[in-house]
Amino acid sequence: MMDSTTPHCRACDAPLVTTFVDLGVQPLSNSYVSLERKREPDIFYPLHVYVCDRCFLVQLESFESREAIFSADYAYYSSFADSWIAHAKAYVAHATQKLGLTRASRIVEIASNDGYLLRWFVERGMPVMGIEPAAGVAAVAVAAGVPTRVEFFGVDSARRLRAEFGPADLMAANNVLAHVPDLHDFVGGFAIALAETGTATFEFPHVMRLIEDAEFDTIYHEHFSYISLLAIEPVFAKHGLVVHDLEELPTHGGSLRLWVRHAGVEPTPAVLAMRERERAAGLGTRESYTKFGERVAKIKRDTLRFLIDAAERGERVVGYGAPAKGNTFLNYCGVGPDLLAFTCDRNPQKHGKLLPGSRIPIMPPEAIDAERPAFVLILPWNIEAEVTEQLKSIRTWGGRFVVAIPHLRIS
Repeated sequence: MMDSTTPHCRACDAPLVTTFVDLGVQPLSNSYVSLERKREPDIFYPLHVYVCDRCFLVQLESFESREAIFSADYAYYSSFADSWIAHAKAYVAHATQKLGLTRASRIVEIASNDGYLLRWFVERGMPVMGIEPAAGVAAVAVAAGVPTRVEFFGVDSARRLRAEFGPADLMAANNVLAHVPDLHDFVGGFAIALAETGTATFEFPHVMRLIEDAEFDTIYHEHFSYISLLAIEPVFAKHGLVVHDLEELPTHGGSLRLWVRHAGVEPTPAVLAMRERERAAGLGTRESYTKFGERVAKIKRDTLRFLIDAAERGERVVGYGAPAKGNTFLNYCGVGPDLLAFTCDRNPQKHGKLLPGSRIPIMPPEAIDAERPAFVLILPWNIEAEVTEQLKSIRTWGGRFVVAIPHLRIS
């Protein structure tokens, strides 16, 4: 029975009654704890994920405002991942060639972070504008020569952007669509700011791959939606936009890049093929979503069994990385410093802090060489190859790498 507290779909407004997975209660995944605050309690929110029975958008309720999540001390900086910088540079070259961009083309990125992507357009002499709500991160971009407006994007900001910067020939939105609580305000902004012949690209982790590879740790409070082509096309259509082309990407465990334009263009064969693949995978049926929780619970049991056995043998296990996904993973599994002594991260903004919830200390990468652990648990499994190359020195003392998703693997 539904009541006034029943959540509703942010895409189609249908009541949300079907559970995709319930990960308990967890703190905000990017709310890293300073040593000055270590005696203060974390604030926990439900991490209960639903699937809409009408449009099949997988989603969370909104328990915290976007302003609280993406505050001035937001700790994610894109430029600390070498593979992501390479991805951004390749995108710029690809989009420039594909769309025939010139020095006269206006480029906008929504959620432009520290300028990791727009700087490559600046290098090509193109006018750019970043939109980034986290003031601290935006300041880094400005210092690097990337003009950036500190604000959230939507219909109102799109009107200001078009009036002051001009219509955009290319708008990039990498891994931000999932972060938006109001999908229609956000997508409606693209319809306003985009030039009549312009193109917008949206990259996001593909929920089909999330399901196939049990990537439950990519679920956290700042990711409000988990997206398929099937679920998002009607949202674009409501605002006069169409998915013209599509690419599959290896990033973040398997992503889609959609090339979106104003209505009036036909979809390419790649778009038609993905529609059919998603239907064949069952993304248009409720039953395909409801067994996900069983696979997640098995990953938890396997991880705890490994960590407990290592502790009882006296073998030290440390982590690598302090990504948001790692916090979802550790908090769901109930792992603390007794099982994972510390974790390391290249981002100096995180050094000396504690992971939210688990309160595991964050150290510089050099701590691994000093500690010489038996195992390093890679929390950002999506950049496993990069991490194992950076930390290959652990082999000199017999150290081994561990990845827990989609299943426990020791190498």
